[in-house]
Amino acid sequence: MLKILLPYLKIYRHYFWQIVLGLTLSIITLAASVFLLSLSGWFLASTAVAGLAGLYTFNYMLPAAGVRGAAIVRTAARYFERLVDHDATFKILTYLRTLAFKKILPLSAGQLDRYQKADLLNRFIADIDHLDHLYLKLFSPIVTALAIIALLFVGLSFIDREIALVITAILTLSLITLPTLFYQAGKQLGIELAAQQRDYRQKLINYLDGQAELTLFNAREKYRKQLDQLESAWLANQQRQSSLMGLSTAFIIIIIGILTLLVLGLATLHDATPLVALFLFVALSSAEILAPIAGSFIFLGQVVASAKRTNEIFNQQPAITFVNHGAKLDLSAITLNLENITFSYPNQPFAVLRDFSLNVNAGEHIGIIGKTGCGKSTLLSLITREWEPKKGKILFNGISINDLDEATLRQSMAVVPQVITIFSDTLRNNLLLGNPNASDESLIEVLKEVELDKLLTSEEGLDLWLGSSGRTLSGGEMRRIGIARALLHDAPLVLMDEPTESLDSATEQQIIKLIKQTCAKKTVLIVTHRLTEEPLFDRVIAL
Repeated sequence: MLKILLPYLKIYRHYFWQIVLGLTLSIITLAASVFLLSLSGWFLASTAVAGLAGLYTFNYMLPAAGVRGAAIVRTAARYFERLVDHDATFKILTYLRTLAFKKILPLSAGQLDRYQKADLLNRFIADIDHLDHLYLKLFSPIVTALAIIALLFVGLSFIDREIALVITAILTLSLITLPTLFYQAGKQLGIELAAQQRDYRQKLINYLDGQAELTLFNAREKYRKQLDQLESAWLANQQRQSSLMGLSTAFIIIIIGILTLLVLGLATLHDATPLVALFLFVALSSAEILAPIAGSFIFLGQVVASAKRTNEIFNQQPAITFVNHGAKLDLSAITLNLENITFSYPNQPFAVLRDFSLNVNAGEHIGIIGKTGCGKSTLLSLITREWEPKKGKILFNGISINDLDEATLRQSMAVVPQVITIFSDTLRNNLLLGNPNASDESLIEVLKEVELDKLLTSEEGLDLWLGSSGRTLSGGEMRRIGIARALLHDAPLVLMDEPTESLDSATEQQIIKLIKQTCAKKTVLIVTHRLTEEPLFDRVIAL
């Protein structure tokens, strides 16, 4: 278990001083809480004893001030402790999500194909969320409890060492046994809950995305029934987890009750009448020390399961690697040579491309046609190094693609994919994906080039909100945004996959005319299912 969680504990060193501050505030808060309750008990008991003894002089100002001071310190320390601890937790989660994205980004298409998108999303969100238990609910409460137990022993030893030993011994024993007991009790349950949450998210996303297909094949009700059964099992396990939480609370109440009786008996035997209440309330306030410990370890199985799934991503090495300092490439013009390329997808018995060769001159426009599944899109994926050929070479200006660093390769080409992704963001930020350093003037100019300047007529201008998946745009407008990104990238090689798919004839002709105008001096490869009346290509390759 420690081996699995150790990489995440090491992350704490990046926020060492903030964590130390959070722990210090947590210790002050808990110490003030115990001191407040104990001092209040002693103060009331001492006042009663003084009254019964007929004493006319009793210094109640000092303990009264101590009670008020402890209350103020507890409130202020609790506020700032929550502020610091949660800020540290959010920073740790931010670091983990950024790290996860950096680990996912270089993975090849073959590696990513092992995961469903919903599964990756679940690892990226839910599994990393579970890891916040490590600091807030495990690390911080245990360190705080140990510190307070040590302080109790030191403080009470000055009054009565025997009682101090009893209190600290029982609290320490509870701190060792309760986490172990409830971790074992909740371990398998946590693993099941993590798996059920993952499966439910995947099935729910598949159910929502596949409504048309499920309805068409009359499988909607059957799939919904499976989803309901999984949800019921998930809720049942959550109920079992809640029952364990209740059981942990009951254990703590029993322990504190036994401790209180022992302390009461010892204090009475020692004839420490005014101090009986002090020791009694110290024992009662110990519930606050143990309360976060037992319950939090019920979730540890779920945390470990999430850590394992996250480690699967973190420990993967990219199948396709780039050199750190590659050969220099002339980006003014690109010639492309594919020599005897053979490629097959994993676990497929046949090759998609076999001994395929193609030479493309600088500035030449090439059309690639063929039946579905013949390897047109695969060819573009090989040029972008999304996949690597099993055999053969790909050369840019006579330089092997394997000798180019990633930055140079990405700078040399602009890709217009078959599906244009529009993010739920502004028009400006969607265009800046092509060139993050582009000025507003450049964005406006490129919108005019692709005949989308009508989007600028609204009051928002470049701040126009496009909505999720570009729901405010037509298919042709989304294609134009994809081309606008490619133009902003200003690369000498342009790769397009079905740029006119699903467009009406008029829009198709507009897109083709736009490509001819904007890419006249660039090397262009376009995958298409059909040729158009408008002459666009210098050559057409049929696969």
